Amino acid sequence: MKPSKDYHADLLRRLADPKYAEAYLNACLEDEDEGVFLLALRDVAPVHGGISQLAKRTHLNREHLFRMLSKTGNPQLHSLRQVVDAIGLKFTLRLV
Repeated sequence: MKPSKDYHADLLRRLADPKYAEAYLNACLEDEDEGVFLLALRDVAPVHGGISQLAKRTHLNREHLFRMLSKTGNPQLHSLRQVVDAIGLKFTLRLV
């Protein structure tokens, strides 16, 4: 029997690729549950410097950042933009 892969470790490896991270976050944005996107950002953060480094780059408190990126987080757009910018991405709108 072939050994199974650790899903989360494999996800983190893939998220190190900025194009994959972009596609992952965009897919999560399409979910009706906004918490899915926040948790996806929390998945992307470790491979792009980690929460502590992200907190420094965004000038946000680390604990606040953890709460903000939880499924029940309620971040302001300004804070979300800071996090997305620090990861190297940006929000855009498109016609559907």
